Amino acid sequence: MRWATYFAVLASVLSVGLALGVSMPLVSLRLEGWGYGSFAIGVMAAMPAIGVLLGASLASRLAGWLGVPAAMRLCLWGGALSIGLLALLPSYPLWLALRLLIGTSLTVVFILGESWINQLVVEQWRGRLVALYGSSYALSQLAGPLVLGVLGSDDDFGFWAATGLLLLSPLLLFGRTGAPSTEACSVTLRDLLAFCRRLPVIAWAIALFAAFEAMILTLLPVYVLQQGFTAEVALFMVSTVVVGDAVLQLPIGALADRMSRQALFSGCAVSLMGSSLAIPLLLHTPAIWPLWVLFGASAGGLFTLSLILIGERYRDDALVRANAHVAQLWGIGCLLGPLLAGAGSQWVSGHALLWLMAAGAAGLVLLTRRAGAFEPAAL
Repeated sequence: MRWATYFAVLASVLSVGLALGVSMPLVSLRLEGWGYGSFAIGVMAAMPAIGVLLGASLASRLAGWLGVPAAMRLCLWGGALSIGLLALLPSYPLWLALRLLIGTSLTVVFILGESWINQLVVEQWRGRLVALYGSSYALSQLAGPLVLGVLGSDDDFGFWAATGLLLLSPLLLFGRTGAPSTEACSVTLRDLLAFCRRLPVIAWAIALFAAFEAMILTLLPVYVLQQGFTAEVALFMVSTVVVGDAVLQLPIGALADRMSRQALFSGCAVSLMGSSLAIPLLLHTPAIWPLWVLFGASAGGLFTLSLILIGERYRDDALVRANAHVAQLWGIGCLLGPLLAGAGSQWVSGHALLWLMAAGAAGLVLLTRRAGAFEPAAL
């Protein structure tokens, strides 16, 4: 196994997580400071989701034309340009367009990076190494709000720090080998529907985690502020959620190499449902801090286990296509989650974000209880 390549790809994806962890909360806090409501902030949060759908359709084509490493480098630099322009062009309509570009370019990085890692790892280490990828990405997002707390949200230092990271990280990918081979072709929504019919539990889990991540980084800081906490506490609560995601992914990955991955998956779904329902009840008590950890860990576990199960089934071009479908589902979850939670928070209840997560997790629990839920269905 090419360990140096594995860690180079890991580091490049980590730089993306850190850049997003710094810039996404800063965008939401800046918009609230400008007087925008939860729905407008939710619309802004949903824009990268449309970019995700565009990036998913382009990833295989770019990789076929340029090769996986060159395509990743190009898109990392495109993300750097887009985040830098957020600082230079402080306008809501322009930020909508820039967030679209960020979503498109960085989606290609995620698709190709996840495919490269799943192609490299050996089966007996798949759970742990894929979990290390998920944990590293979550840690980078954790560091993002912490860095933003140090830099402050009253100026543009956060945007410039994220830009610098994405300018430097592509250099790590020069000379790396072992990437999956792929053909230059688009992945359509019809292909996505076929993937969802074959693996509906995994498809649901990925869309749910995408909604979770988009809402946690964008709407959760606003939710906490509206519940009477300060901006500093809001950022630390977001970081605590990501701590749960990051710290517990490695034990989950280790368990995935030793026990039934399906049983572990079902347990994460039940934990996410329970923690989502409990947070509004315990928000102003000390118990909220371990509950935030469980909330993040159970959601992150669903995504990590989904990637592990995909890696068991696909290689090379089929693996890139499967990860493109992951990105499409990610885009759908990122698009619908913030829009529904933002509208619900503004016009129904301030706790709509948590209620939405509980409902999604409940649906996943029901899917996991179907006979043969984790076996690919025949088309």
